[in-house]
Amino acid sequence: MKQPAVYILASKKNGTLYIGVTSNLVKRIWQHKNHVVSGFTDDYNVNLLVYFEQFEDMYTAILREKALKKWGRAWKVRLIEKVNPKWLDLYNDIL
Repeated sequence: MKQPAVYILASKKNGTLYIGVTSNLVKRIWQHKNHVVSGFTDDYNVNLLVYFEQFEDMYTAILREKALKKWGRAWKVRLIEKVNPKWLDLYNDIL
């Protein structure tokens, strides 16, 4: 799935959140799940894809990522629960 996307990962329901942007969602989530890149998501085992949005271009995706990162936690949780109330891992849905 090569298309710019913003995504939110969680460690568990209502757990630690991570927001990222990528041009290849399937590959990037695979990297998070397999701890390919060390860092925050690896340190805190944040690898459940609970939300994503796709965009036509990377510029728009980056703007959206920056906006989401400014939101408070409660807003992010509401965004996730609006489309994924059970906090299911959506990774298999994008394969």
